[in-house]
Amino acid sequence: MFTHVFLGAQDLEASRKFYDAALGALGHAPGAGAGSRYVYRTPTGTFGITTPINGEPASFGNGSTFGFAAKSPAEVDAFHAAGVANGGVTCEDPPGLRTNPAFSYYIAYLRDPSGNKICAMCRS
Repeated sequence: MFTHVFLGAQDLEASRKFYDAALGALGHAPGAGAGSRYVYRTPTGTFGITTPINGEPASFGNGSTFGFAAKSPAEVDAFHAAGVANGGVTCEDPPGLRTNPAFSYYIAYLRDPSGNKICAMCRS
């Protein structure tokens, strides 16, 4: 459905360090780029962090969450641990199994260094 998603970053290098670690725990290569943005490419799409093009401060969307696919609960836990160790802040409930009428899933939520809410999830 999506070709790319970009999130604004207040401190691009702090965000790059965070995403290199958190997405690295999910098996992704470090971000490529420099200057005003870094991108993380996969065969199915692109995720990026950027300083806003309009020169205004970056801000997060209230009520927005961006989710990354994980292959296992262990990968979700590694994502969460790497994120917290690199400037992220845990949010929501602790990492763990959630259920709803449609399916069960293992998920962990973080706030990145700019306050964007992200998660890693694998479906069981």
